[in-house]
Amino acid sequence: MKKGILAVLWVLIIFFSYKIYDSINGPIKFNKIKNERYADVIDRLKIIRKAQIAHKDVKGVFSNNFDSLIKFVDEGIFTLIEKRDSSYLEYDRIYRIDMLREIIVVDTLGFVSVKDSLFKDSDEYKSMAFIPVEGVEDSIFDIKSSIIDKNGYKVPVFEVKISKNIVLFDQNKDLLKQENEIISVDGVNGPEIILGSLSNVSTNGNWPTIFDASN
Repeated sequence: MKKGILAVLWVLIIFFSYKIYDSINGPIKFNKIKNERYADVIDRLKIIRKAQIAHKDVKGVFSNNFDSLIKFVDEGIFTLIEKRDSSYLEYDRIYRIDMLREIIVVDTLGFVSVKDSLFKDSDEYKSMAFIPVEGVEDSIFDIKSSIIDKNGYKVPVFEVKISKNIVLFDQNKDLLKQENEIISVDGVNGPEIILGSLSNVSTNGNWPTIFDASN
């Protein structure tokens, strides 16, 4: 009888010890995995941002799909220009005198491919659509672009995002729920990792500066 009670007690001790350990170690392990995956995802979003900014510089708008964005990097050309101030005298018929006119002269210096300028010998941009997390490698970022009105001006905008549920698909559901509800200056706020915005003129992400520290 005593041996049976002792056996049950030992089982309970082991069980509760494990639960205590798991309650302490679980969040630590979750945060480690989360930060590693977020860093990989954000690095890929930075590649997308680089390509999107180049796309707008050349074509005047952002791309709304990855196929066209990758094709642009492969085939796009930057025009290298130089701007300089200049002036000349022009006869003014009203005042009947020569007036000094100031202008900006734009000189074309040459051309360079987008790929060589941004990525040199790297092909990392070709996989920028895909989530860099083992287990969901076939999942892709959601990408959209638009033109919005800002103070009477038509302004191109874009947004690229991915759900935290996909990035942390195999993690503790309770901890993931807490992560989706996070509001903190040191965290990635909300249920998604987002680059850009469809309502504001921005090419920033919703991640804290700690993820930019290595750049």
